[in-house]
Amino acid sequence: MKIVLDDVSKGRNGGVLPATRLAFASGRVTLTTAETEQRPSVLGLIASGRMRPATGTVTIDGRRSPRRMRKVVALVDAPDVNDPAPDIAVVGVVEEELMFAGRRADPLSARRWLDDHGWRTLARTPIGQLEADDRIRMLLELAALRRGIEALVLVSPDRHGGDPRHWQRIAEDFAARGFAVLVIAGTAAATALDAEPPAPRGRVGRPRIRPTSSLRRRRRLLTRTSTEGILS
Repeated sequence: MKIVLDDVSKGRNGGVLPATRLAFASGRVTLTTAETEQRPSVLGLIASGRMRPATGTVTIDGRRSPRRMRKVVALVDAPDVNDPAPDIAVVGVVEEELMFAGRRADPLSARRWLDDHGWRTLARTPIGQLEADDRIRMLLELAALRRGIEALVLVSPDRHGGDPRHWQRIAEDFAARGFAVLVIAGTAAATALDAEPPAPRGRVGRPRIRPTSSLRRRRRLLTRTSTEGILS
C-alpha cells in the first residue's frame, strides 16, 4: 500500500499548511517535518483521509479514496485531535482503545492487556506522566489493535521529549511488522536524527509480548465516514 500527498495545502495561500509533498508505504518509515502548533495535526488529518486539502491531491494506491484511507490509516496522538487528556490513567486509555477495537473493554481486560505488554505497573499512572518511549509505543500498539489498519500516522512525538532516535526505532519496529508508518515531527528533531549516529539495535521502551493485529483512534470524529467540521 502506498499513500501519496501531492502539493496539498490548507488555508488561504497555505497559511494553515503550506504546499506539501510526501509519500509513505507499507513496511517503511517516512519522516516529514511540520512546524507551528497546528500544522502537524492538520497534516496528520490530511494524510489519514480525515481532512480535505484546499489544494493538491491525496491518493492511496493511485486512487482518491478518503473513505478507504479512514479505514486503513490510524492517526496517532495528534495534538488537539485525538491525544489522550494528560490526567487520564493509563488503564482508562487502554479501556477506551479496547472498546474502539471491538474487544472486551473493562478494567480487568485493560490490565490483562497491560500485563501482556509489560506495562502493568503503569496502570494507574496518568498518561501525561509516562516516559516518551512508553507513551509512543503504547499508543502505537493500541492503534494497531483495530481490524484493517495498514498504516500509522504518528504526530509530533518529539513534543514528549526523550531521544528522537528512540521513537525512530519504535517506528521502525512497526514498519518491520508491515505497517506503513508516517512520522510528523519538528525540524529540530529531524535535524538531530540526521546528525546523530544510528540508535543501538534492539527494542526501545518496554517489550511487546504478544503481537497485535490492527487499529486505534480516540475521538468519534475520526471514525465517522464524513464530518462537516473536518472534511471541509
